[in-house]
Amino acid sequence: MSSYFTRAKDDLAYNERVFVEGRGHFVDDIIKPGALHMSIVRSPYARAKILSIKGGMSSKDLGARMASVGEGAMEGKNSVIQPVFATGYVNYVGEAVAAVFADDRYKSEDLLDSVEVEYEPVKPVVSIEDALSSPPIHQGLKSNIISEGWRGKEFPDPASPIVLEDVFMNRRIATNPIEPRGIVADYDGKVLSVWISTQSVHSIKEGLCEALGLGPDAVRVMQADTGGAFGSKGGLYPEYVIASFAAMKYRRPVKWIETRMEHLSSTSHGRGAKGIVKIFAERSGKITGLKGEVIVDAGAYGAGMGEFASRFIATMMTGPYMIENAHVKSTSVLTNKVTLGPYRGAGRPEASFFIERMVDKLADELKVDPVDLRILNSSESKFRSPLGMEIDAAKPFLDQAVKELDYRRKAKSTHNIGFSFFVLVPAFAPGETARVKVDGGKVSVWLGGNSHGQAHEVFVRKLVNEELGVPENLITLYRGDTGMLKDGVGSWGSRSAMVGGAAVISACRKMKEEVITKFGKYSVQSLLSGAFDVYVNEEQKGSLNSFGANLATVDIGKLGSVKVRECAAYYDVGRALNMDMVIGQIQGGMAQGIGQTLHEEMAFNEDGQLLTASISDAGVPLAEDIPNFEVKVAQNPSRLPHGAKGLGESPTIGVPTALARAIEKASGKRIRETPIRPEHIL
Repeated sequence: MSSYFTRAKDDLAYNERVFVEGRGHFVDDIIKPGALHMSIVRSPYARAKILSIKGGMSSKDLGARMASVGEGAMEGKNSVIQPVFATGYVNYVGEAVAAVFADDRYKSEDLLDSVEVEYEPVKPVVSIEDALSSPPIHQGLKSNIISEGWRGKEFPDPASPIVLEDVFMNRRIATNPIEPRGIVADYDGKVLSVWISTQSVHSIKEGLCEALGLGPDAVRVMQADTGGAFGSKGGLYPEYVIASFAAMKYRRPVKWIETRMEHLSSTSHGRGAKGIVKIFAERSGKITGLKGEVIVDAGAYGAGMGEFASRFIATMMTGPYMIENAHVKSTSVLTNKVTLGPYRGAGRPEASFFIERMVDKLADELKVDPVDLRILNSSESKFRSPLGMEIDAAKPFLDQAVKELDYRRKAKSTHNIGFSFFVLVPAFAPGETARVKVDGGKVSVWLGGNSHGQAHEVFVRKLVNEELGVPENLITLYRGDTGMLKDGVGSWGSRSAMVGGAAVISACRKMKEEVITKFGKYSVQSLLSGAFDVYVNEEQKGSLNSFGANLATVDIGKLGSVKVRECAAYYDVGRALNMDMVIGQIQGGMAQGIGQTLHEEMAFNEDGQLLTASISDAGVPLAEDIPNFEVKVAQNPSRLPHGAKGLGESPTIGVPTALARAIEKASGKRIRETPIRPEHIL
């Protein structure tokens, strides 16, 4: 075991460090004697033929292809899986072409100029519309469409007096966690040891084994402290494979830390979805049918979220509403951009934006209160949507949300108000793993899903204490480590407290049975006096959805600037395992929802060049842009043993839609896309 890992285990247990005092251990804090620092030569073109490469490590040294792992992973392989190093052509600005190595980071950056690459530029495919009308960007394909299908059943147009249609766009945005990506890889001749900033050590291990052709016993992945992720650190990236290969080739540790510019150009973007929606309705406001199409910009390669996202969004297009007929086409297309990945919500905010914007449009057509229209189309009982979603009785929650958010009074006092209602579909299946070990009078826990800032240790301590009676100060949750927990899923899709917590409870109950078998009865003293080690894979099937609602009010400045005056939430969180953490998750997510709505677009010109190559170019909300958040929660326990429900993604689902409506009311201009630019308002 390395000196770093031993130190982390012995005296820097995960939940005992104080990050604000600078005692965390992130990837860049890991120092390995004799380490090489890696820098990546990246494509300056969105699309070009590679004529020659002189210098550095490139595809001639490593001809591997990526593996699809993590959230939204695609089974098997197809012809558009990304090569680790660009091969033949580059297909987006920032794609890895070559790598250089030196004894320190500054020298490796200087070596980038030593690599000579000759390109022959080719006209790129940049927009969804271009992708549908242009020849395929990859040889061997018939078109740029990489997935296509339908959700629901075809139905004849109802004889409804009102038919409304509109087109929407959630443009691409960057995930932008405080800590960018990073990896340290070391090889001792038998085992490749990797320290990484990640949401799932098991996804990274699976990906490295597949990409490098290694057996499972030849790779150990350990999580360093992870400074945020928001979806971007769940899967495999070329740099991880390159650093690992280089460590094996040179028999020296290799470190790579991403720059912010690299993050914006070369880490998967989120959103990037177009919605075409038609609804049919009666004069009463009852929606009788929905038809539409979701088209997702998957980027240059087909693995993972881009291929999957259009189907996922299409499945949720009726939202929480009782709409008896629905038929939605799902299409994912290739463009010359970095691949699409999950970003907090990962399909859920896009689907909600499309249906909520149409409900507001119908309310305007009928000249009725949009909240009354939502109530009318909500069900008193549980039902299955025509697109395949299991939805609990929505109307009771919505009625309560209207009261809790004081919508009626506020709507009378201000015209510039927006309200959204949504159903959160968390990543419930296939469940999660956990390991609970008792030794030396202390309890150690490992989870298959890895914390990247959510403080999983809080709910783990609580649940172990409740199940086993062990004082919380004797319980430690350790960072993800494939050497300590044999398998696991990951932390994404609002799943950690739900399925991770359920796995911890299952492991504790199994351990309690072992204590009873050994001692005849259970007591904390008996447990802590012995040595026990329990692993569980707690499978979950079906779904466990929950409701949420947001309210927002805004003012519009003369130049189209938006001032968010009020942003309020009412969410069903099941049983709140720690109310402070619940409130913190919601407030942080609401700030991100404001960021997506008003800033943060990853904009490209017609040549596929990134126009927003820095945070300042894209814009982010400042402290003065964030209002005082009003947060209220409902606690309707789930069927899980601890009663938890999904939460983490709720604010990024509900806030953009509520804000869009508020801005629409304040400006008098129909809002069809995010981010909302001043020119959309003026």
